[in-house]
Amino acid sequence: MLDRKQKRFRFRVVVPAYPAFNIYSNIAAMTTSLGPVYVATNVNKMPNWDAEVIDENNLRLHGPKSQSGGADHALLQEERPADIVGLYGGLTSTIPRLYSVGRFYKEQGAITIAGGQHFVGDNIRDALVSGIDYIVLGEGEETVPELIAAIQGKGDIAQVKGIAYRQDGKVVSTAYREPLRDFEKLPFPDFSLVRYARLKVYPVERIRGCGMDCEFCTVKGEPRAAPAGRLLEQIQRLVETRNAKHFFIVDDLFGQYRAETIEFCERIKVYQNRIGQRLDFTAQIRLDKARDRQLLLAMRQANINMLCIGFESPIAEELKAMNKHIQPQEMLALTKIFHQFGFLVHGMFIFGYPLETSGSFSMTAPERVKRYKTFIRQARLDTIQILLPVPLPGTQLSERLRRENRIYDIRDVGWEYYDGNFPIFEPDAPLTAEELQAAQRKLMAGFYRFSYVFRIGLNVLAFPALVLFFYDLRRGWQQWYRSWRNDLIRFIGWNIVKEWNWHFK
Repeated sequence: MLDRKQKRFRFRVVVPAYPAFNIYSNIAAMTTSLGPVYVATNVNKMPNWDAEVIDENNLRLHGPKSQSGGADHALLQEERPADIVGLYGGLTSTIPRLYSVGRFYKEQGAITIAGGQHFVGDNIRDALVSGIDYIVLGEGEETVPELIAAIQGKGDIAQVKGIAYRQDGKVVSTAYREPLRDFEKLPFPDFSLVRYARLKVYPVERIRGCGMDCEFCTVKGEPRAAPAGRLLEQIQRLVETRNAKHFFIVDDLFGQYRAETIEFCERIKVYQNRIGQRLDFTAQIRLDKARDRQLLLAMRQANINMLCIGFESPIAEELKAMNKHIQPQEMLALTKIFHQFGFLVHGMFIFGYPLETSGSFSMTAPERVKRYKTFIRQARLDTIQILLPVPLPGTQLSERLRRENRIYDIRDVGWEYYDGNFPIFEPDAPLTAEELQAAQRKLMAGFYRFSYVFRIGLNVLAFPALVLFFYDLRRGWQQWYRSWRNDLIRFIGWNIVKEWNWHFK
């Protein structure tokens, strides 16, 4: 119970650091996770409570960093003691760090609350014996303030829906909390609560949930949408108060609720024209949205420039196992349409996906690498990420591989390896775990290469001819910028992949 004599209380949300250098470390240092900001914003509205977010992956210059990685929480407690600490378990690979931070705060006398997609099944009990007092099951914007009020004695903890905790040595789970549908009840996320971070890319959202039911994915359930005007106002506030220019729309599938999506695009276009400033948006989208030319035109006019697309695999048998209802040749044709509209396409792949029927399909590592290279070249992808399959807790993939007794024991391959860069289970024959990881790194290293530094220089020299002789100014600029930008990113990517490989030699 908290000391009622205190005038004010502090709630600190911690986004745990990646377990080691990650290929996403550079991106993480430019943004933050949206969920913890929403939760902190809601707590900050409570009487006598101050909230803050410490993103250990984005501490920048003034963040108190510990020598072992992450934040120096001893210094934070000395400067600004937290009474309750929230711990974000959205990434399974950060769970060992989450438990370490949780145990530290427990020793300091703070109450610990954890939430995120990792906490399902037996992982709930594991957390409750690893320094965590309460687990939030599902979305936390309403649950956490109610739980904090109950901890303060202003309600019965057993009546707070959507939590788990230990009582008399047993795990108690309260009644199910329905997913939030009325997003207008929420305050806009307050990014000023993220201490120390330098935010260059702001995460925003309109739709939660996804009805596609991919076997490997943790995001399930009927999509729930906020009004188009809410997303517009959130962006306006960030532009006008924080001079934000770059946004990542975190909706799993941009384009759901088509009419409202087009309305948003049209309104954000008008807003940019009114303020005389071009904003930059990245969105995640399904390939089949390429057939909706009205939607694509509205998106381009709104300056949605980059699309992140889950191709997952160029191998038909693997797509079927994933519950992806599409064929490789169809993917190529649809990607071509996105490029025709001027979008940059970031392709996301899962290398070596396990099939459900063992022995029904066989392909060596070199042949898989060849198939991937051919597809990526034919699709003319601007950037790529290639990860290994991860049987994340609560997914159908995890359940299937566990039934087949293929997942490596957590005592041998811990949660910190669940980031898509390490083999987590015994792959399909004839692949070995060593071949799987080597092939992934070979593909990434083949796409992001040092030689692109020379092409950057050639692009600079070619600019006048491209603009003045081959195209008009507008089309010439578009053609030149795409090539220059991709060469630059692939050279930067070479540095990242090189450092990543160095860390795991």
